[in-house]
Amino acid sequence: MNAIPAVSSDVPEQHSEEPADVPDGWQERARALVLRYGPAVWCYAVLKLIGFTVFMKLLSFGGDYAKKPARFGGGANPWDVLASWDGWWYQQVARFGYHPALVPIPGGQPGFTIEQNSAAFFPLYPGLIRLTSDVTGLGTYGAGMLVSVVASLFAAAGIFAVVEKLSGSAKAGVIAAGIWAIAPGSGAEWAVYSDSLFVALAAWACYFTMTRQWVTAGAVTLVAGLNRPTAAALIGAVGLAALVELFRRESGVLRPLAAMVLAPLGLLGYVAWVGWRTGEWGGYFRIQHDAWLHYFDWGQGTWQAIRGVLLGRNDYPFAFPVPDLLATLIVFSLPVLIVLLVRLRPPLVLTAYTLATIVSVLGSLGIFGNVSRYLLPAFPLFIALAVGMRKLSWPVLAAVLGTGAIASGWYAGYVIFELGVP
Repeated sequence: MNAIPAVSSDVPEQHSEEPADVPDGWQERARALVLRYGPAVWCYAVLKLIGFTVFMKLLSFGGDYAKKPARFGGGANPWDVLASWDGWWYQQVARFGYHPALVPIPGGQPGFTIEQNSAAFFPLYPGLIRLTSDVTGLGTYGAGMLVSVVASLFAAAGIFAVVEKLSGSAKAGVIAAGIWAIAPGSGAEWAVYSDSLFVALAAWACYFTMTRQWVTAGAVTLVAGLNRPTAAALIGAVGLAALVELFRRESGVLRPLAAMVLAPLGLLGYVAWVGWRTGEWGGYFRIQHDAWLHYFDWGQGTWQAIRGVLLGRNDYPFAFPVPDLLATLIVFSLPVLIVLLVRLRPPLVLTAYTLATIVSVLGSLGIFGNVSRYLLPAFPLFIALAVGMRKLSWPVLAAVLGTGAIASGWYAGYVIFELGVP
């Protein structure tokens, strides 16, 4: 097996990827963007559509969705499953807004001591659902799906931009976008979930950091902080890269400093607002801890789940045998993917972001079977795979990625939404 060539992480100081002869007029600019990002977006969309179709067919064949409440993985039609669980909460926020409160549960179950509240869900995605619904006339379900699908296309373009920049290969960028379409957990990309929107923001924030567009990187990271609490990993990575740049003085002082100041404002602002509304400055974290049983436990929950899977026991919280088995295999693959990524000598922002995301996922108590979905933002993990696969011919790549797309309808869609809790 040929070793994957190392790719230098030295990024020349520039603020644009456009050639010297920039096209005149918006039509020429639009055409240039289509020519550059079109192959990656089309590759992603075709593979995703294949997996999505298989997912819907499996739901129809199984029919179990018809026996479940619409809020908890059921509905009148197979596609209604895509708007259940977290999707139900996002639609509630889009329709009725927030009413943060810490309401005790008398005699609640162990670990659940206050009522679940929509304040656990960050505002950007439901806000876009509401805006899209008002503009298009679609209901919150249709608007949520539209936002997710469009965001997933921007995510594919962002992943392409990052990988092309790192590897110098447009083909590797297209492959990376295709791999993200069939990645474990990718069933949440086309659902009423905020995952695609977050990955789109994270990928472009990393790209702007790599190209030293510091103010833009900080602003995009700020917006990402309004979408998911996992933006903490992105904030730390962008801030660390900006701090290093600040010491190097290659981009001056003001722009890296602006990125460091802007990046955390979205996340901190929302958490502070929830604290103010609940009358307890740690109100958001208390909701996560006591209402959703989701908090950083230094990996104890992950260890218990892996031990349970290996021993064939279901004596750990949120046990779902099939999703948990796949999650265990994913966890075992992480050291290999990390080593392959580090061998490429990626920019600091990619390394820091990926490692911080992994620590956040594995170090937190939650539904272990959702590791595949929680790791969707860690797209740099498969950059090395894309770089290695660029030597394959397009017919071979079509066969490999196409087979993965068919299989993803089961392992990335049906398993998570039907055999577990997404």
